[in-house]
Amino acid sequence: MSTVPLASGPDGPHALRPLLDTVLDALADGTRARGGPLPAGGSGPVAARLLAALGDPLPDEGDPDALRRLVTAFAETAADPAHPLCAAHLHCPPLAVATAADLAASALNPSLDSWDQAPGASELEAAVTRALAAEVYRPAIPSAASAPDALVTTGGTESNQLALLLARETHPGVRLLCGAAAHHSLPRAAWLLGLPEPHILPTPTGTLDPAALDEALTRLPGPHLVAATAGTTDAGLIDPLPRIAAVCRSHGARLHIDAAYGGGLLFSARHRHLLTGLDAAATVTLDLHKLGWQPVAAGLLAVRDARDLAVLGQRADYLNADDDTEAGLPDLLGRSPRTTRRPDILKIAVTLQTLGRTGLGRLVDQVCASAREFADLIDRHPGFELHAAPTLSTVLFRPARADDDTVAAVRRALLTDGRAVLGRARTQDRLWLKATLLNPRTRADDLAALLPLVARLVEGHTPR
Repeated sequence: MSTVPLASGPDGPHALRPLLDTVLDALADGTRARGGPLPAGGSGPVAARLLAALGDPLPDEGDPDALRRLVTAFAETAADPAHPLCAAHLHCPPLAVATAADLAASALNPSLDSWDQAPGASELEAAVTRALAAEVYRPAIPSAASAPDALVTTGGTESNQLALLLARETHPGVRLLCGAAAHHSLPRAAWLLGLPEPHILPTPTGTLDPAALDEALTRLPGPHLVAATAGTTDAGLIDPLPRIAAVCRSHGARLHIDAAYGGGLLFSARHRHLLTGLDAAATVTLDLHKLGWQPVAAGLLAVRDARDLAVLGQRADYLNADDDTEAGLPDLLGRSPRTTRRPDILKIAVTLQTLGRTGLGRLVDQVCASAREFADLIDRHPGFELHAAPTLSTVLFRPARADDDTVAAVRRALLTDGRAVLGRARTQDRLWLKATLLNPRTRADDLAALLPLVARLVEGHTPR
């Protein structure tokens, strides 16, 4: 009989405890070796360090030290979203309590494709998704016959694709209309689902113009699906949701809102008003691995009318036989296009219970405040140009008088040196450096060190 320890069962905690000590020590060692937000040296040297630690990917004989060795190398060659100068993407540092809950999910390993694989997890998912859907559609919750619900997804891309699928099934031949600043997954989903060519409206101000939308809906044959955005990837902007919803109502168009980024404002009493109009959407994309501080993945698709989800139903006798369903066992196959599915709801539930709406709202308020402080610092600095005051927690800026080639080169130099991780965004035909602040411990003073660092690199850059 094999003596390899298992993570669950009566002996699971005993087997895991020393391994967790090894992992935690290796994470600390790797973080110290990295010494910054990103490993220095660029892609080639970083790959060489990781592959040296890996050795033969499939050795004949095992190495009991592999866990320590590979986790150390993994941490040393990682981008650390908890570092104040790791601010390129919508890539959050996960909460410790959520990460601990995720360990429990991994150890017990439920699969949410049938009740007998996940009896408690299936109930937990149903309760928490209904509560989050009600939060999206508060206060105008429809009748019990058409109450809102939500599905757990891998993130915004899957949520947006599901939103288009539901629109296609309820409105055959539907055409997508969205702004140029909408997430790339939307037109891609239209292509994958065989929908008509999407109509992409220019967004010179960065947000979807209701007047231009009205003109397009008048001109183009329907049925129509309009996708608005609450938190654009490039600049963190929010489309004028109430006006867009009014235009959709006047044309009988279905509305989807991609709030993968901005949906976290729901938890903030101070910022929730920015999402006014969200409840007008038939479907809403949320990502709690952004402004929810969850380990990836923690996406959701909220639907105003749970009856729309009926089209996802599937039958497989070994998972949801008719007689089992009639006997009262929950049918889970209609909860996702995926079959095997891990219980990502556990970490979300633990976070909601541990922090509550108020605690999560404080984190949202903190990152938004840090973004405003950093933007003010840039605006006062004569050597830098601020794109605009931030709406959420994204700040676009660039060195004054630098051309786009210089901006791009400076960003790559920061990455290669491992000193800072900044994103890039092209808007109004100019390239900007992008700081996306999702770390509630980061303060404007932490980011102030970026400005002299960038300024020195600009001075040393000679365009080819």
